[in-house]
Amino acid sequence: MFPVHRRNLLKTVAVSLPALMAQPAEGRVTRAGHVRGVLTGARALVEALQSEGVECVYGIPGAQANEFWDTMKQRGLPYMLCTHEFAAATMADGYARSTGKPGVLAVVPGPGATNACTGLGEALLDSIPLVALVGDVARGEKYRSFQVHEIPVHLVMEGVCKKVLRITCVDEIPGVVHDAFRISQEGEPGPVAVMVPYTLLIETAHFNAPPDSGVGRFWSDDCFARAVELLACQKRRIGIYAGLGCMDHSGNLTAVAEMLQAPVATSVSGKGVIDERHPLSVGWGYGPAGSRVAEEIFAGVDTILAVGVRYSEVSTGFYSIPEKACVIHVDSCADNLNRVVPATLAVHADSGLFLSALLAESPRVARPDNPRLTGCIEAARVRQSAVHRASHAHPRKGVCGFDPMHLILALNEARSEDSLVFVDVTVSEHWAAEAFTVRLPRTYFNPTDNQGMGWSIPAAIGAARVHPGRQVFTLTGDGCFLMAGQELSTAARECLPVKFFILDDHAYHYMQLLQDAAYDRTTATHLARLDFEALARGYGVDYAVITPGDDLLPTVAGILAHPRPMLVQVKTEYTSRPVRWLESTRARYTKELSVGQKLRFASRLGVRSLRIRDSSD
Repeated sequence: MFPVHRRNLLKTVAVSLPALMAQPAEGRVTRAGHVRGVLTGARALVEALQSEGVECVYGIPGAQANEFWDTMKQRGLPYMLCTHEFAAATMADGYARSTGKPGVLAVVPGPGATNACTGLGEALLDSIPLVALVGDVARGEKYRSFQVHEIPVHLVMEGVCKKVLRITCVDEIPGVVHDAFRISQEGEPGPVAVMVPYTLLIETAHFNAPPDSGVGRFWSDDCFARAVELLACQKRRIGIYAGLGCMDHSGNLTAVAEMLQAPVATSVSGKGVIDERHPLSVGWGYGPAGSRVAEEIFAGVDTILAVGVRYSEVSTGFYSIPEKACVIHVDSCADNLNRVVPATLAVHADSGLFLSALLAESPRVARPDNPRLTGCIEAARVRQSAVHRASHAHPRKGVCGFDPMHLILALNEARSEDSLVFVDVTVSEHWAAEAFTVRLPRTYFNPTDNQGMGWSIPAAIGAARVHPGRQVFTLTGDGCFLMAGQELSTAARECLPVKFFILDDHAYHYMQLLQDAAYDRTTATHLARLDFEALARGYGVDYAVITPGDDLLPTVAGILAHPRPMLVQVKTEYTSRPVRWLESTRARYTKELSVGQKLRFASRLGVRSLRIRDSSD
């Protein structure tokens, strides 16, 4: 408390006067999305975000953004402080993937923006809608040379965002924010950056900004009739390949599969678009990189209906996808069509609209139940499950550690049906994609096409912030933990009961698998042995360790039920268990080498096989 005397009273009036003058004459938001009244730029920005239904802004305040953060507090817009801007983008990503709505982050220019780039790049390549509020230096008549953080941030953002919107005067703020939310969701979703010079946050203007017209859903019926004609041919053996674009249309996708009696495979990002216990679900992929069930069942398919999915390098195992006689490819983004897999028919249309229209054609395309197909799928699942549960030899005698697949199976069995599962960039991500049985949309998440290590830790925290009561956990490695482990302090501060399962083998094992096969040695893959218990104590989270002597299923179930955030060290020893994705990728890569390149690799391996001692590090 400061003493009440004339000087402090005058200070209070002086500081409060601009805010009092900025109060709107007609209330805050007169109707959904309508920002109206005499407001500061910061107030207009906050109200525009509130009108868009924003539940949390993730980020770190700074000199160019303090007015915005103070206004968020004043107006009751929830926010969450993280420890690094990579986490701000990734937390917003976790929010977006788990809710289906754009995630929002706020960073300062310069290092704040550049730190966020990896997370924004992940969202760009994985088609995740984000709105990044990026502070900017003073512009226009208030510009001065050599300002702090003055790098060409808009050029940096252009490389990792779908679009960059630059605000040049205060009265543009609500309209640009509405545009950003719409653009982030239309067509191919992705991050949109909104650059706000900090000087505009304290300027005032009279606003009368109506709501945006809403997100457009593209539909072109030019090719739809042809698609129906192809699918109506009863001789065709149809398989559906569904991606993230179907995530909010699970019911219609399942109904179409039943109508066509078509097995459904998904991309990794698409896991959950159909209940994976449905008799027609076969897992992810449909080539040698995907699940065994999908490859086996789709071997009998001659017509692919690909909906809301891209044939990216990761989801195809370096493009090792089998050719099919007929491919009908449906996507809301025209640029995704005829890129990797030539389409017999390319349909530029929103996935949801296409599926709804196709269901209306049931009299023409529907097929009778096919118990032989569902019987084959169930038998293939049983065989795949046996392979997953089988034990494999450890490569080193006398070494004892958990096979990560057995942990994945225990997690799959112990978790609740609506738990939010975040898998990181480890070799185990490929086993997890095969073995996790995902029953609900927006419950399984993996950074697919940018492969940012450490992604799962802040992404899980960002999702937990807006899903109170939901079970949230990550599966990550010790190398990934070193990238983003400091965010455990955020989970502790916010009392978010996320469980962080860390596969601890003291190495970048993924790189070891890639390097050893190609070079007969590894380089720069050994990590320090971390004291995870001390780290957990330092970050303020609880600690548990899983060792081979533990009864795995009840141990995992107890950890998931724990009411506080917890770091779980899993002492891991990778076995000889094959990784289908790696084997497929390696085979495809080798096939594309020239004769000279193959000879160079072979001669180098031959020479190194004669070495007396291991030169790996």
